[in-house]
Amino acid sequence: MRRLPVIAGLAALALVFAGCSATASATSDDCTAATQPLAALDLVTDVRATTGGSTACLSSDAIAAVDDDTKPQLPVTVTDSEGTEVTVTDVSRILPIDISGTIAATVFGLGLGDNVVGRDISTDFAGTEDLPVVTKSSHTLNAEAILELAPTVVLTDTTIGPKEVRQQLRDADIAVVVVSSERRADTVGDLVAEIAAALGVPTRGKALAERVGVEIDDAIAEVAEVTPADESERARMLFLYVRGSANIYYIFGRDSGADSLIEAVGGIDVASEIGWEGEKPMTAEALVAAQPDVLVMMTDGLASVGGIDGLIERIPALAQTPAGQNRRVIDMDDGQVLGFGPRTPEVILALARALYAPADSPPPTVTPTAAS
Repeated sequence: MRRLPVIAGLAALALVFAGCSATASATSDDCTAATQPLAALDLVTDVRATTGGSTACLSSDAIAAVDDDTKPQLPVTVTDSEGTEVTVTDVSRILPIDISGTIAATVFGLGLGDNVVGRDISTDFAGTEDLPVVTKSSHTLNAEAILELAPTVVLTDTTIGPKEVRQQLRDADIAVVVVSSERRADTVGDLVAEIAAALGVPTRGKALAERVGVEIDDAIAEVAEVTPADESERARMLFLYVRGSANIYYIFGRDSGADSLIEAVGGIDVASEIGWEGEKPMTAEALVAAQPDVLVMMTDGLASVGGIDGLIERIPALAQTPAGQNRRVIDMDDGQVLGFGPRTPEVILALARALYAPADSPPPTVTPTAAS
């Protein structure tokens, strides 16, 4: 398995999120097909020729905690991803913060959600609604807000900063553990183990990693049952990151994390195919060369350009691709689609439903936001 940096590249885009108000994402009421096997849904006959948009949705925004209530074994000393030796003596007030909400989801998955005292703007699943947000300008750490919460341990990564704030927290005698910024479907277990070790609950981490690993394998196997056997009939997919008013258009390619999701749903990552590495500004030439059948986008990003109509108007090169000609766009909630963690199996199945059974998925929710 590859172990490569994924979300780290998003750090350069963090300021783009500033001021973006979230659109309404699909609710569990809209996602009734999530409880049914993929093979039982209204599958399209030709995934490459399907028209129109669809939203990938989860049946629930709750995080299922692991069935293990082993008490944290403290103190624990770990060497974090930056090579800093950190001793954690108290996990009664945990502050998990990153650009995607993955760390918080993992802490909740470890059964320590009641100990969480604050959140980043991307953390919006059940049980976090009333937690204070401690990220300034959306994805920048606010030292004052963090210190007011008096956390006993801060879990973060390099997708959010600045680094000076982390040092300021350490100077205030707060244990700050910087975990790996690698995010892929095949590295979820490693991240779970890393976070569990820092919180003194390794057995919980092992149980959660094993559970999620089995669920990911099961999800991929379920998708494989409906994936065309002939590679030429598989969907050519491209992840497009957009923030309209900021005029930001990025293609996420090989080793961006988006490629692992596309592969998991049986698609062909056309950005990787044309040699696109990581996250880079989109070019018309790249779009035309890639010839995607399907675009995958964040819901807020799609809304920020006025939906599919606005996207095609703003990017004329899309008219030269099957995705543009067929208006084929799959959108998914910003805090879910690249939030590799306990919900990854559900994310894979949600994207697969939107791809192979769009009639059983909600249509795109278009609520243009001027601030996005």
